[in-house]
Amino acid sequence: MTSIVSKPWGSYEVLEHQDEYSIKRIIVKSGGKLSLQSHKYRSEHWVIVKGEAEVTLNETTISLTSNESIFIPQNAKHRLANNKQDDLIVIEVWYGETLDENDIIRYEDIYNRS
Repeated sequence: MTSIVSKPWGSYEVLEHQDEYSIKRIIVKSGGKLSLQSHKYRSEHWVIVKGEAEVTLNETTISLTSNESIFIPQNAKHRLANNKQDDLIVIEVWYGETLDENDIIRYEDIYNRS
């Protein structure tokens, strides 16, 4: 059984977790923005299911909409934001040596988390 984890920017639900990969459904509410972060031990793939995402990847910011995706390499600084009125829904797939929430290095966070 999965559970929904609430965050200041929205929520996520782990759909499947294995040793080599993990799959999440992320919902970013209107105005929500995840921290600018990187991961030492994992890469990520983001597929936009609904809405429009503002994606920061290192020094580049792009807009992605439904049925578009992006690869986030290990150690890349990245952020996901929703500047639209409707919820943003993203499927996120992690691959790597360590697949847990402790593999986050935060550089900037509007919610003042460390």
